[in-house]
Amino acid sequence: MLPWHQYLMGVLLILAGMNHFRKPKLYERIMPVYIPSPKAMVMLSGIAEMILGFMLMNKNTQSEAAWGIIIMLLLFLPVHIYMLQHKEAALKLPKWILIIRLPLQFVLMYWAFLYT
Repeated sequence: MLPWHQYLMGVLLILAGMNHFRKPKLYERIMPVYIPSPKAMVMLSGIAEMILGFMLMNKNTQSEAAWGIIIMLLLFLPVHIYMLQHKEAALKLPKWILIIRLPLQFVLMYWAFLYT
């Protein structure tokens, strides 16, 4: 049996991935302009989040999922920086929230690392 917090992370990833399909325009707005095909990238990242979430909840694939999550969170860092630098991508969030989101990514990476 996996720890409850591992299931929590898996479910959160699945829900986050599903949200890419519920509100794709929201995610397209936060994509840096230098990333090609924003619509396709939003869909691909949503699929990746869901797959990694399910994999994390399986003892046989949890380590691969954890490394995939860490890599994915690293790849998402430019999006968080872009949101901080460009008002139109900030989704009207206060600047302090945008700032806190950066170190939060590393906390999430550490959380995923627990399952490697």
